[in-house]
Amino acid sequence: MALISPFESHSPVAEDGTKAVAQLAEVTDLSQQHIKQVMQKGAVWLTNKQGTRRLRRADKKLKKGDELHLYYDERVLASEVAEARLIADEGAYSIWFKPYGMLSQGSKWGDHCTINRWAELHLKPQRPAFIVHRLDRAASGLIIIAHQKKIASALAELFQKRAIKKSYRVVVEGVFEPEEARLHIDAEIDGRPASSWVSLIELDSVQNRSLLEVEIGTGRKHQIRRHLAGIGWPVVGDRLYGQGDEKSENLQLTAYSLSFCCPLSGGIREYCLTNKHGTPDD
Repeated sequence: MALISPFESHSPVAEDGTKAVAQLAEVTDLSQQHIKQVMQKGAVWLTNKQGTRRLRRADKKLKKGDELHLYYDERVLASEVAEARLIADEGAYSIWFKPYGMLSQGSKWGDHCTINRWAELHLKPQRPAFIVHRLDRAASGLIIIAHQKKIASALAELFQKRAIKKSYRVVVEGVFEPEEARLHIDAEIDGRPASSWVSLIELDSVQNRSLLEVEIGTGRKHQIRRHLAGIGWPVVGDRLYGQGDEKSENLQLTAYSLSFCCPLSGGIREYCLTNKHGTPDD
C-alpha cells in the first residue's frame, strides 16, 4: 500500500459541541478509528483561549472559534523504539534508562517515541512528565523525568548551574593511550568553550577498541562525539563524526551515572548503571 504523503490540516470549529475526531474525519480522508490512533501518538493539536496544546481525547467537545491542527506523517507515526526502563521512582521525579533511538523531545508530528511520553504511559500511578535535560537520539543511558512543574524548574536550575554530575561510558575506535591518566580536552564547539575529561577503563586489543569514562564541564551539541573524533578516537557507531554508516552498530555512548542534591530532601542522590559498558543489567 502506498504511503500517504505528509500533510497538515488546520480547521476552525464552526459549532459548539463538535467532536474533535468527527471534525478531523470530515476535513481529511482518514477514518475516525485511524484519527484516534493518530491523536494518541501526539499529532493533533487544539488552539483555544488557553493556548495551543496536544489533544488526545477523541470525544473532546470543542467550542466555536477553537481550531484543530493535524500534522500527519505516516513514517513518523509508524516509528517504533525499544522500551525504556525505570531505574528509580522518587515520586516527584523518576530516573529512566533511555534506549538508543528514543527521543528526548517530540515534534508537532508526534511524541509517541519520546521518553517523557513513555514515562506518562508506563509509570504507576500515572503522572505528567516534564523533560529537564536531553540525550541525543543516538545516545542511550540515564535521564531524569520530572512529574511536577516546580520540580522540573528546580532540576533544570541544577543543570544550568552545573550542579548535576554526569559521567558517560564510551567505546572508541583504536587504542587509547594519552600522555595523561585523565585527559582534559579543552576545544571550542561552534565558537563556544567546551571541556571534557577522559579516562581509560579498559582496552579491547581483539577489536582494537577502548572503553572510556567521560565527564563534561559543558553541554554543547554532540560534545563528546566531536571532542573524541577531534583527537583521533571516534566513538564506535558514530555516523556523523566517526567511521560509522547505516550498517554499523548503534552509537556506543551511554549516560552512565548521575549525582545531585535532591530538590525535595536536600540529600545527595546517586544513580548508576550496573554494567561497566552502560546497560541496566550485568
